[in-house]
Amino acid sequence: MNLKRVRAVCNKEFIQIMRDPRSLALGIVIPIILIVLFGYALSLDIENVPMAVWDQDNTKTSVDFLLNFKNSNYFQIIGYYDNYHDLERLVDFGDAMMAMVIPKDFSHYIHSNQKAPVQLILDGSDSNTAQVALGYATSVVSAYNQRIVTNATLRQGIINSVPVDLRQRIWFNQDFQSRYFIVPGLIAIIMMIISALLTSLTVAREWERGTMEQLISTPVRGIELIAGKFLPYFAIGIIDLIIAVIMGHFVFSVPLRGSLVLLFVLSSIFLTGALCLGIYISIAARNQLMASQLAMLTSFLPTFLLSGFTYEIFNMPKFVQAITYFIPARYFIVILRGIFLKKVGMRVLWHEALCLVLFAVIAVLLAVRKFKKKIPEIK
Repeated sequence: MNLKRVRAVCNKEFIQIMRDPRSLALGIVIPIILIVLFGYALSLDIENVPMAVWDQDNTKTSVDFLLNFKNSNYFQIIGYYDNYHDLERLVDFGDAMMAMVIPKDFSHYIHSNQKAPVQLILDGSDSNTAQVALGYATSVVSAYNQRIVTNATLRQGIINSVPVDLRQRIWFNQDFQSRYFIVPGLIAIIMMIISALLTSLTVAREWERGTMEQLISTPVRGIELIAGKFLPYFAIGIIDLIIAVIMGHFVFSVPLRGSLVLLFVLSSIFLTGALCLGIYISIAARNQLMASQLAMLTSFLPTFLLSGFTYEIFNMPKFVQAITYFIPARYFIVILRGIFLKKVGMRVLWHEALCLVLFAVIAVLLAVRKFKKKIPEIK
């Protein structure tokens, strides 16, 4: 490989990028927008679930029971009503996701040590959110029951004996903040999409503008041309990574507990594979529109849906789980979350790192072998 020819192609590509502000914006501005939008808009935390209440008992006991929901961050009581019609209307129109009906003799049941029936109506149209909200409600009721039992045993002078004493300890994300889960995975999504989209247009643009014939007539070899086009976008990808890490840590307060050097080394390997995949698509398509569509199809959809960023892989069907082994972002997301949150190194991440190296090598070989320094025959 002649480094002078590589530098010449590299300089040409840098000039092309600077003359095309849209490509520069695509590479720098869009990642920032995506991080802000996903970081603030996409949240897996369920808070302030709107709840309507019909308290038929309306005593100090029922009010004390409702205070457990009111003082919780998970629920927001939007109003108190005195009939089923209002509750049904609120749930039907989506103004309330949950409705609670406390029976007339609620306090009598509690003070006579009987089970007090409480009706809970849930909007199940969004099944995942409904299940989470139901879990929160069950937790609040369980805490209330435990308090009632404890107070009763203390009044009677009985030592409360609990057969199972579960003492939980949450590692890596003690407060269950969803941004800790989302932001590291979002870095992989952005790097894969931006890298593939940017480089998918490079060679195709040369064919469409008629400048590829001039490059073919020069002594530049295929691998030198690919390397010269690769390096400018690699620099842009590293800038995107720096921006994403800084915003994730300082804007969204996601802790970076692991090695920053290891993060950049493994990210560079992933970036190399993603860029060369885009170059391969550009060589194969020879059309900017077709190349951009193929890049989106092969980068965004698999990375977003099958990498474990949006849905847990273990919850997918077995044949879909088998497909995820061919998605490079699957391994990169594990690396990012491991370095950011768990402070693990190569002793733990060696398997994922090896898969990324394999992906980068295959992508480079495909791009180099696909490029032929000759004008295609017109059929």
